Amino acid sequence: MIIFLHDIFGELARRLKGSQDSGLWDRRRVFWANCANMVITQLFKRTETMAGSCVGESDGLTFWVAEQKDYDDVMSISVKIYGGNDYLPHRYASWMTEPDRVVILGRKDGKLVALESGLIVDEGCTVVVEGLRVCPSERGRGVARVIQRFADQYIQQLYPSVRTKRQTKADDPSAGPTQTLSNFTELGRRAALSFIGEADSFEGFISHLKNKLHSTTGSDPGVSVPQMVLIEDEQHLKNILLDPELPSRVQLPGGAIIQDWQPLQPIKGNLEILARRNLTWLADKLERPAFLSFYTPPYPIPYKGGSLRFNIDMFGTDLASAKRALAGHFEKVRERRQLKGRVMVHVYLNKSLWEGVREFCEGYTGVRRCREYWEQLFLERGM
Repeated sequence: MIIFLHDIFGELARRLKGSQDSGLWDRRRVFWANCANMVITQLFKRTETMAGSCVGESDGLTFWVAEQKDYDDVMSISVKIYGGNDYLPHRYASWMTEPDRVVILGRKDGKLVALESGLIVDEGCTVVVEGLRVCPSERGRGVARVIQRFADQYIQQLYPSVRTKRQTKADDPSAGPTQTLSNFTELGRRAALSFIGEADSFEGFISHLKNKLHSTTGSDPGVSVPQMVLIEDEQHLKNILLDPELPSRVQLPGGAIIQDWQPLQPIKGNLEILARRNLTWLADKLERPAFLSFYTPPYPIPYKGGSLRFNIDMFGTDLASAKRALAGHFEKVRERRQLKGRVMVHVYLNKSLWEGVREFCEGYTGVRRCREYWEQLFLERGM
């Protein structure tokens, strides 16, 4: 834009230079130079303030693009979000710079009352919405609906290619029939197994799991149980993920790899997103795996004044592989000394595996299950 403006004013200067009145030429040259400087200055100012500008209003709310300086206000409206399992205190800073992410704030009378975020995935065709929250005093008053509607419109203005909206949500089947969000279609669901313990307890827990593996396979305690394969080569992982048969072979829910609640189709455009998550991948075999899993590096959450959250995502239906994968991920996180203090573990897996993995984890007092059976829903609707 700046080069373009200089070209325009340069052409004006060349035309004016032909004037016979040198004094007139000097005055006009100064005038147009001042104009150029004013326009360029305003462009810079607009670029610098764009993130902090009001981008719209509706139903008594004004909407703003979030900035790092809004962190404290965002935390103040996040009271009791997700029962203390809130990821946003840890991820907010990275959200401010993540490519193709939009974070919208809603204000009422100048006070922050809501947040909604969307990440553009699937090569520009899909937005995954995350982080929705409303301050306690405004909950139940329709604020969530208002900011969601505005965020949808704003994202479509920025990314006209987006045609689909996706999200994941927790569901407790024991509470009764699932209340599917309006206009959303359920694409899939996984079971979730949650347990908690102090970091020092996981050393014994890992030994407990390994002993159980030996007993279930009938192998001698001194003989190694077949291990899951660690996938570290980037090209090899790419080949696995882009295999068109992978979704059916490992039964991806809704055909998507769900990484820590983010559903991503296994296509080339999403590989960069997965790569920047620093995941640790395990498979039952290097070629055409029938079981695939990974863990996201543990991160801090507010639970009980401060804990770590450790998420393991599994894809496949073989119980023996699920047990080996669970033990394998715990061994890796122990080797890297990534567990400290109180640790909340969530394992997301095929519903058919939940009972078997639950039994596998029982029997060690230092690590206990902290939640009854619950599920993760994967939902979609058109924009």
